[in-house]
Amino acid sequence: MFQKILIANRGEIALRVQRACRELGIKTVAVHSEADAEAKYVKLADESVCIGPPPPDQSYLNIPAIISAAEVTDAEAIHPGYGFLSENPDFAERVDKSGFVFIGPNAETIRLMGDKVNAKAAMKKAGIPCVPGSEGALPEAPEEVIRIAHDVGYPVIIKAAGGGGGRGMRVVHTEAALISAVSLTRTEAQAAFGNPMVYLEKFLEHPRHIEVQVLADKHRNAVYLGDRDCSMQRRHQKIIEEAPAPDLPMRGRVRLGERCAEACRKIGYHNAGTFEFLYEDGEFYFIEMNTRLQVEHPVTELITGIDIVQMQIRIAAGERMPFKQRDITFKGHAIECRINAEDPYKFTPSPGRVTSWHMPGGPGIRVDTHVYNNYYIPPNYDSLICKLVAYGDTRAQAIKRMAIALSETVVDGIKTNVPLHADLMHDAAFLRGSTSIHYLEQKLAQLKTG
Repeated sequence: MFQKILIANRGEIALRVQRACRELGIKTVAVHSEADAEAKYVKLADESVCIGPPPPDQSYLNIPAIISAAEVTDAEAIHPGYGFLSENPDFAERVDKSGFVFIGPNAETIRLMGDKVNAKAAMKKAGIPCVPGSEGALPEAPEEVIRIAHDVGYPVIIKAAGGGGGRGMRVVHTEAALISAVSLTRTEAQAAFGNPMVYLEKFLEHPRHIEVQVLADKHRNAVYLGDRDCSMQRRHQKIIEEAPAPDLPMRGRVRLGERCAEACRKIGYHNAGTFEFLYEDGEFYFIEMNTRLQVEHPVTELITGIDIVQMQIRIAAGERMPFKQRDITFKGHAIECRINAEDPYKFTPSPGRVTSWHMPGGPGIRVDTHVYNNYYIPPNYDSLICKLVAYGDTRAQAIKRMAIALSETVVDGIKTNVPLHADLMHDAAFLRGSTSIHYLEQKLAQLKTG
């Protein structure tokens, strides 16, 4: 087992990884920008290193600075958290070549799954169902693009091969708009991801967003830890996640999980990962694989009792997983609300000083946050400030506990989206379950016009 790990991230996930390390008896190194010098996890770390000024490209995305911090502190491994460099194959490669262990899959796997065209081809080969679409990247010839779209059937969605996080997508409803949409998406893809390749898929009208959590060690053992529903989202950004996904047929649920675990074995995947699918009319369609820890991992931890972050560390250290698929049981229901520092309905960021901070408690409530009273939320980073999670024996109980927890939450000095979450916990469609990925945006549009 490692003696010291450097955590190459910030915010609540830096604190979450730090807690896992402390429980395993591992010392931690916190790297931070000048804006995060007073962060809780920086004060609690065994060592800390300032890696640059507030802009991410000068600090948390600065690979040489992070590697140097690992060298001067004699860290043995680097945990990337999520976001920033967590799915950057060049970073994983640099970590490995510098003599450290990257806590995640190898660079080749990250590179494979990061290119959506190659990832889709690999998943088809592994027996994972995919959304109907182009075989590989779209050709340059307009007439060929038109033919492919015609064969797939409108509406279609144009996606950047190197995209992610909801960026690099454009929905096309008619042939007249197709070529200009492809051209525009290519330009945006080159600017955002350095890769102009785009592909085309059938645009599903009312799908749900279902994902499967997997763990795989370096000894070709792989398991799935159940599924999650992440359909409550805005502009492809998740707002609420829950596990297990409601109203899925058990046979289809199990078959999908088994296929994902088998796919890990076939592509030689190791560490934690998430297969993401669109689900419509009883069919699952693969869209991408996240080769890192997910923001919403706590809901899976609560229904399985497995600490995913600790397992990441153990797997990276070369250990075999201490369980087989038959040993994993699923109990209860968990829901996570992402609490962001933003206007609850306009979604404009709201950085600043937190003048009052009180988080809820009680049975089944988990709070993952790095924020404290009088903490200053810098304007330079993602607006996520807290993950509020509720667990219950049933979905109804989890929702009730979440509604109560939200009513007890106090945050002053900044705006948060707590009112939106409180509203959704009483929303009739959400209470029934199985809302599509478009539901929240449609609801917000109605509120705006009303």
